[in-house]
Amino acid sequence: MRKIINPYDSEKNKCFGCSPTNPIGLHLTFSEDGEEIVTEWDPEFYMQGYLNVLHGGIQATLHDEIASWTVYTKLETAGVTSRLEISYLKAVYVNKGRITLRSRVLTREDREATMYTRLYDGNGNLCSEGKVTYYLYPQQIAIARYHYPGVEAFFDR
Repeated sequence: MRKIINPYDSEKNKCFGCSPTNPIGLHLTFSEDGEEIVTEWDPEFYMQGYLNVLHGGIQATLHDEIASWTVYTKLETAGVTSRLEISYLKAVYVNKGRITLRSRVLTREDREATMYTRLYDGNGNLCSEGKVTYYLYPQQIAIARYHYPGVEAFFDR
């Protein structure tokens, strides 16, 4: 597995999903595992819906965020979510430990790509899966308007 670096300025970028300096954020970090992007994350009790069950909206956010990092690193550009489909298969219990998410490119056509994402609980059970479709910006626009730093910035040299 290869660690992915967050190249975005943490003082300016307060992304809820990945900024290390957002005080209420998820502070996600990512790695590359072959064709997949992976993150591990420890849920907090204050993120529950029903007692001890991770809120579905937090799960959706996790799926969306790992899909965006798949766009950055595998498709080498930036984009925005245009469709998010989540199938909730099993409850994610907050007290079961570290969650793992995996994402890979499912399809790509010109300006649109769909990522297949999976969320596993602390016991390794598949609890939710998603198809996250992104509208992709041409790389020049991603760089100029959305501060995409180029794929090289995400990895050690």
